[in-house]
Amino acid sequence: MREFLLTICPVAIWCIVALETLIAIFLFRSAKQSKLTIGFCSGILTLGLILDAAIIGIGAILPMNVLSSVSPVRFIAHGLLIPLIFPICAYALKLKKPVLIAVWIFTGLLMIGGVAQALATALEPREMAGVIRFAAGSATPGWATAISSILSFGTVIPMMICGIIVWIRQKNPHLFLSAFLMFVFSALGPATGNSDLIFFISMFGELLMVLFLYFCGRRLSAQSKD
Repeated sequence: MREFLLTICPVAIWCIVALETLIAIFLFRSAKQSKLTIGFCSGILTLGLILDAAIIGIGAILPMNVLSSVSPVRFIAHGLLIPLIFPICAYALKLKKPVLIAVWIFTGLLMIGGVAQALATALEPREMAGVIRFAAGSATPGWATAISSILSFGTVIPMMICGIIVWIRQKNPHLFLSAFLMFVFSALGPATGNSDLIFFISMFGELLMVLFLYFCGRRLSAQSKD
């Protein structure tokens, strides 16, 4: 499995970028038609994932000095856009306006923390399968590492819980599947002894996550018309 992943890595990254771009187009088109905020939030989140994957993909092309200047952008985008998972969950749950406002305030604060941790992260070059990327190094402050962990696991697990509630109440399993598949692919690297490939393996989870967010939005749009 490891050799296969190493072989397909550079090409697969760009395939994922292309597929996520296609999903982003569908998300924004569907959101424009349905006027549902969840679709716009999902589309913006997808743009962040596209940017992240594309910057990693060009690591096989760009000179090191250029890559070191570009790489912080993907950490900033990650810190700024991943918190959108919370309003996505809130809109899927069809929460009342006062609760939605509270969720957006919390999301805004988390975005500020996400950008702060991105700026504080000490980046170090890593090479894998011909792809050079910059990742958080040992000089990164503990608080920045903690916020990064919250953005990674502190968003997916609440999303899974919200997904179960949406599934039970609305017969819509897609939010749960979106979070569950992201969780599975994030855990797959360490579980198979390929922790150094988690940056690549988790991309498949991200692709499935936004795909099922699209399905979730479509189901919510159809239910709103009933």
